[in-house]
Amino acid sequence: MTGTDLVERAAAGLKDRSGRPPAGVWSAPGRANLIGEHTDYNDGFVFPFAIDRRAAVALGDRDDRAVRVSSSFAPDPVVVHLDELDPDAQHGWSAYPLGVVWALREFGADLAHARGVDLHLESDVPVGAGLSSSAAIESAVALALNEHWGLGFDRPTLAQVGRLAENRVVGAPTGILDQSAALLAEADAGVFLDCRSLDAEVVPLHFAEAGLAVLVVDTRVEHAHATGGYAARRSSCEAGARALGVPSLRELPERELPRARELLDDETFRRVRHVVTENRRVLDTVRALHEGGPATIGALLDASHASMRDDFEISTPELDLAVETTRAAGAIGARMTGGGFGGSAIALVPLARVEEAAGAVRAAFAAAGHREPGTFTVVPSPGARRER
Repeated sequence: MTGTDLVERAAAGLKDRSGRPPAGVWSAPGRANLIGEHTDYNDGFVFPFAIDRRAAVALGDRDDRAVRVSSSFAPDPVVVHLDELDPDAQHGWSAYPLGVVWALREFGADLAHARGVDLHLESDVPVGAGLSSSAAIESAVALALNEHWGLGFDRPTLAQVGRLAENRVVGAPTGILDQSAALLAEADAGVFLDCRSLDAEVVPLHFAEAGLAVLVVDTRVEHAHATGGYAARRSSCEAGARALGVPSLRELPERELPRARELLDDETFRRVRHVVTENRRVLDTVRALHEGGPATIGALLDASHASMRDDFEISTPELDLAVETTRAAGAIGARMTGGGFGGSAIALVPLARVEEAAGAVRAAFAAAGHREPGTFTVVPSPGARRER
């Protein structure tokens, strides 16, 4: 589906359900994280880029103070009055857009006299693939409501709004990586973000210029941040920081890892080591891109995956196979991307070998008895924007 098709579907969906044409349509991208996994909630460094898969929201005014959300991927709309929006009462897919409405108010938006809105959502970001379909929805809705209601928030603040919605309403203990990528990204660039200060630098990537493509391998093993191992990993990091006497693992220098090994149990130490070394790898990647270009970062991607596999233990057999196979088929570097426990891997592959690498992955998955993976390339793309 092209971006134009997605926007038209959102606009048509709103008109079909409300009887009125939209006042506007906004979109925001999914993201791939080039490097820097599970560092964001540890006040560390991350380096994602937006992809050319997006969520679009069409918005229309109502004559009351209700917010009505609908989508082609849900059978029934959900309607909540602005004065009765309870963060603990939102469930399922509608928690993402309605969580944003609640979070805007928590950040000081005066909605006492706001008119209600109809919101219709469409998306071509794969769900459960680790490409942040949720942040795409949150960011598109946040930008739309910010503009339509005249709230005046800047994009870094809207990223914090999306994170609050995800943490409090959806119940996923994620950091700010995904929303920052969706709102701050630019074409052919990544977002180097300091998650403590929230300072961001847009860093050119120049993959195509270097003869490289980003191949995504969606393992079709779905993950969910609101459940399972993600929260356990975050708890381990917080416990490690407390035991080592630092506010967050961002403050732990790599030279202190031998002391950490003495003080911590083996599992907590390995969680801590991943975060500390991953922060260094993010900084090294940004430096390498500035000094040598994308052809110089492959070993850093490989080392990141090994750390997530062995120290943080968030990879899966499918993700490991995707990484190993793309490397054997000519990728200069590969790693799982996203929160782990499923989702996708990314590989930097010479343009001439993309089809070979994708075919090799499909064959390897078939031989191993795994589900057929999704394989497609993505292009570093612009962040959230108004479409019409």
